[in-house]
Amino acid sequence: MEAEKYCILIVDDEPDVLEFLGYNLRKEGFVVYSCSNGKEAISIATEKKPDLILLDVMMPEMDGIETCRILRQIESLQHTLIAFLTARNEDYSQIAGFDAGGDDYIAKPIKPRVLISRIKALLKRKITPLSSERKKDEQPIIQAGDLIIDRDQYKIRYRDNEFRLPRKEFELLALLASRPGKVFTRNEILSAVWGEDVFVGDRTIDVHIRKLREKLQLSQIRTIKGVGYMFSLLPEDENNP
Repeated sequence: MEAEKYCILIVDDEPDVLEFLGYNLRKEGFVVYSCSNGKEAISIATEKKPDLILLDVMMPEMDGIETCRILRQIESLQHTLIAFLTARNEDYSQIAGFDAGGDDYIAKPIKPRVLISRIKALLKRKITPLSSERKKDEQPIIQAGDLIIDRDQYKIRYRDNEFRLPRKEFELLALLASRPGKVFTRNEILSAVWGEDVFVGDRTIDVHIRKLREKLQLSQIRTIKGVGYMFSLLPEDENNP
């Protein structure tokens, strides 16, 4: 990986953390910007369009969770990776981070070599146009009942409404809808959507599924307890939630 092609924004209210992380990332050849609060992060990210944002959770004025939510609403940053870097490793904090649109969650303290490894693993899945990522046997348009997914235009249409989703939600929905009736295990979903080298837990999938259901009012995504999820074309009933 040619690190010099990648730009990283570090957001943390601790000057020592900014200096330490910035030094190690620049030493690896990354272009690095840094700031100490969420409002400044939004301004810099909008201008510089970094490939990856390392975002602390606990910050004054605007915390990392709210900052992430706002960043995910900016169309030009839809493909920017966001990794929460924080000392808070409680379950609820991780869920809130993924719910806001984060791609990874890295707990402090972390050794520089480990951090660099995690960053490079994330950047291996750096956003590229979906048409160039698509496998030869994949169709540009997926239609499953009232749901239409346009891979090239990165659009979702459902019951005459158009949606633009964050990358992971889009990939997850496209995966499930590509084979209606097939039960995708959690491991299959993690591998296909997040990749082998990105360290996320099962709850990450649950959060993204919940967001898809809420945003699209989509009942066809069914939970198969103890196994995974499937997209069903059959009417919803009480025995098949």
